[in-house]
Amino acid sequence: MIEEIRLRDLGVIAQATLPIGPGFTAVTGETGAGKTMVVTGLGLLLGQRADSGAVRAGAAQAAVEGVWIVPDAGAVAERVGDAGGDLEPLGDGRAELYLGRTLSAEGRSRATVGGRTAPVGVLSDLADDLVVVHGQSEQLRLRSQAAQRDALDRFGGTELLDAAERYRAAFARARRIAEELETLTAERESRRSEADDLRAALADIERVDPQPGEDVELARRAERLAGVEELRLAAATAHAALSSDDDQPDAQALLGHARRALERAAGSDAALAAHARALEDLGYRVSDLAAELSGYLADLDELGPHELAAVEERRAALNGLVRAHGSLDAALQLRDSGAQRLADLDDDADRVDRLTAERRAADEELDAHAAALTAARRGAAARLGEAVTVELRELALPDARVEVTVEPGAESAHGRDEITILLAPHPGAAPRPVARGASGGELSRVMLAIEVVLAGADPVPTFVFDEVDAGIGGAAAIEVGRRLKRLASASQVIAVTHLAQVAAFANNHLNVVKSSDGSVTASSVQRLEGPQREAEMARLLSGMPDSDVALEHARELLALGAGG
Repeated sequence: MIEEIRLRDLGVIAQATLPIGPGFTAVTGETGAGKTMVVTGLGLLLGQRADSGAVRAGAAQAAVEGVWIVPDAGAVAERVGDAGGDLEPLGDGRAELYLGRTLSAEGRSRATVGGRTAPVGVLSDLADDLVVVHGQSEQLRLRSQAAQRDALDRFGGTELLDAAERYRAAFARARRIAEELETLTAERESRRSEADDLRAALADIERVDPQPGEDVELARRAERLAGVEELRLAAATAHAALSSDDDQPDAQALLGHARRALERAAGSDAALAAHARALEDLGYRVSDLAAELSGYLADLDELGPHELAAVEERRAALNGLVRAHGSLDAALQLRDSGAQRLADLDDDADRVDRLTAERRAADEELDAHAAALTAARRGAAARLGEAVTVELRELALPDARVEVTVEPGAESAHGRDEITILLAPHPGAAPRPVARGASGGELSRVMLAIEVVLAGADPVPTFVFDEVDAGIGGAAAIEVGRRLKRLASASQVIAVTHLAQVAAFANNHLNVVKSSDGSVTASSVQRLEGPQREAEMARLLSGMPDSDVALEHARELLALGAGG
């Protein structure tokens, strides 16, 4: 619900505050006073396209601010939070929401939501949950067949909404299966080729049978084998120096000669015996080292060139896998996971059969839910058309008839129906889409009748009507006022009107007052009560606010409006 709207430098309005509040608010004023600027300002707050021509002449920018009373939880609160804004808690589950929009004379626009700057699109997102606006020759709530379908579904109540939900679930399932089957069928050749390639790759890997880290170990061995002759020469030279098989002196012979010399002289000096024992230990160590070098040489003799060739051949096989898969680890990973992938690819034929059967069952289920949804909509359409037709009789269109048709349409997530609201304004006239088959005055009443009927099943927080009474008068205008008051019992209603018969039913009457200083025209807004309201009503009736006859008629209308 709108609590208050503040306008500054918008059109002819220099500065004005509109106290709205609950119930039915009528906005009146002389022609050119700026009544429609109220709707223009509200449109800016709801994210509608900004026109720099709406900025008051001589002003740098126009500004509109609005205060809404909204639930402190729910869709509106979530959207405001997503935009970074805040609500002001009021208690009892309610909160204040502040919205703002500025428009510069150069055409730049800026929006605020809950005290924070936000994209204008956020205002548009909030609009559907805050306000429904009807213009003089168009209505925005039912401007498309999608909106008409949604209105019919909500009017149909729980039964129809449940049928629509069941259809949507069945549609989603059928679409998912169809897409999976289509993808599988379209990619059959590529998947068959993938299976052949994978089967060949796994065979190559299995033939080579690589082991983790094997490539690193083989590289180390190849490096060692490549230098085997150099290793053999070094080991042989060292072995010959320690223990020679020919007549050349070696380390063992020299150590033995030195030890024996010391042992012969040890009888004269006991200190030499210790040195002889040390030489004996060195002889043992040299003998052991010579034996180890002999074993090393024997191992080198066993390796030989054939061992290097075998290592290089194995490395070549592993390098083939590396070239094919990027690394040995990748080949090992494919060996571990490829079998399951190959089983999936080889199962394509069975999967196609299974999905085909599932699709057939899903389509049958979808057909059943679509038929049930169509039947529910046709029942609701008949009731909606009849209810709106009854309302039109009370709005001085006794011969008008509204029909809501449900015809076969393109399949979508919302069903297979095309919903159209038709109007036959008089007997013998062929029903036509309501937006094209009615005059301005008739269209206004049809839209009002639809809103009154839908309000019971599809409540909206706030309705705004911009001269919904255009083209009518007399008894029809009184019925329009009465319907607006009835609508205001469940929702907030704001109506810009030029008819006293409509304004009489409002519980809140705002008057846009125009003044002029010779150069700039400015308007302000006043809340009317008592004699001021009677004078404005008299002006609306006769153009003469001081006429006793008009004032008496005004009082009579106000009494009628107060009584309902």
